Amino acid sequence: MKAYLALEDGTFLKGEGFGVEGKATGELVFETAMTGYVEALTDPSYNGQILMPTYPQVGNYGVCEEDYQSEEITAEALVIRDLCRYPSNYKSEKTLAEFLEEYDIPGIEGVDTRMLTRNIREQGSMKAVVQVGGEVEEKELVEEARDQMSIKEKEYLVPEMSIDQVQRYEAEGELELAMIDCGYKKNILERVLAKGINVTLYPHDTQSDEILEDDPDGVLVSNGPGNPALLDGVISCVDDLIGEVPLTGICLGAQIISLALGAETFKLKFGHRGINHPVKDLETGRVFISTQNHGFAVTEESLEAVDLEATQMNLNDDTIEAVEHRDFPILAVQYHPEAGPGPHDTYFFFDELKEMLKG
Repeated sequence: MKAYLALEDGTFLKGEGFGVEGKATGELVFETAMTGYVEALTDPSYNGQILMPTYPQVGNYGVCEEDYQSEEITAEALVIRDLCRYPSNYKSEKTLAEFLEEYDIPGIEGVDTRMLTRNIREQGSMKAVVQVGGEVEEKELVEEARDQMSIKEKEYLVPEMSIDQVQRYEAEGELELAMIDCGYKKNILERVLAKGINVTLYPHDTQSDEILEDDPDGVLVSNGPGNPALLDGVISCVDDLIGEVPLTGICLGAQIISLALGAETFKLKFGHRGINHPVKDLETGRVFISTQNHGFAVTEESLEAVDLEATQMNLNDDTIEAVEHRDFPILAVQYHPEAGPGPHDTYFFFDELKEMLKG
């Protein structure tokens, strides 16, 4: 089954299709992990994006449902160098191709992902189209890639990933955490519950007074997809919560909290996506390895005008990885502390969260 990939810069590649026949559009992004393709494909933060692992062979250990970070594949399509059709893993429940078929996701293999990664690093993440099967005109597919909406303009990404009604999770503890769902990963919820913290999960468009009525010990703003500056409703809700209750955020949540306090965000050239990003704590000097998945970040210059302080930095490009408020109990991190690349380098976040909730 023939497949095609077109980029807005005019790049047009042919390969072999897997998953389902059809077409998908989105921002083509690369991620540098050697493992974790199941977690990545089901991470709601990839909504609106076409995922491309840099590791050449994908699917080696199959697919296991316990690795899902949401209920389904949330990436728009998958671009890889080589597909493993016969995985070796006693826990595997299906192949990667079967996984994509199950959720109607197209995939393309047999393309030069090394070349594409170098291209993205030089030019930045690009709009793209993947088509599996059918007749294709190169010029038309490239134009379709160019004409689609930019990820910076897509306001529907978070609403697509957020829950519709309040959900409750009991850890039989005394502490209560309210989590605003912008597209949370399952592992975040599991890490919080493992600390004995009860969680009430709220839709992204919940008003602040509804959250405060439930009298939580703190509020966590989750990760999620897209441009944080478009989320006026969530930003307004968080603004109302400042000074009323301890606040924390992860990834997109950190950006939303920063915006609510008056800071600014910007789009990274090609983003941070992988499990090998070094982060330095500016107070202790400690360096740890983090898992990351974001295309936007908080501008350091904008912190000077608000009461936020950068406490951790990315050693690859000096972007902000954590912020704290000078007066209020507010702590937010840009990376994913629930993941385990170190393997446990960043779990301390949940200890700090628990202490903050205790007051």
